Amino acid sequence: MAQPSVILATASYDHTIKFWEAKSGRCYRTIQYPDSQVNRLEITPNKHYLAAAGNPHIRLFDVNSSTPQPVLSYDQHTNNVMAVGFQCDGNWMYSGSEDGTVKIWDLRAAGCQMEYESRAAVNTVVLHPNQVKYHIISQPSD
Repeated sequence: MAQPSVILATASYDHTIKFWEAKSGRCYRTIQYPDSQVNRLEITPNKHYLAAAGNPHIRLFDVNSSTPQPVLSYDQHTNNVMAVGFQCDGNWMYSGSEDGTVKIWDLRAAGCQMEYESRAAVNTVVLHPNQVKYHIISQPSD
């Protein structure tokens, strides 16, 4: 069966990620996410990958694949990952965690490329619209 033209992805504390055909409301794929609850989802700009932020990691899944296994895992946070996003060219991912860090990841290389320390848990991260590498604004939680 062909992949739907409009996809909705959902995840929650039930340890699953679901892909829905948005026009019909039909769930056509479920991925078990046994490691933790899912705190945040984000799709890459090229629409090929779905990032799922959990505790204490990020898993990258192929949107067009039927395999339930992640294609990449990012495991350098030490607490709940609450924020994840991508730069517009899709080469860089950023994340924020309750461990008090914001991390920059080069998707073409292994490991974290840059880390920023906060004095509190980070629950949201936004990349400035100018899309310049490393210009990240984060807001620590109280």
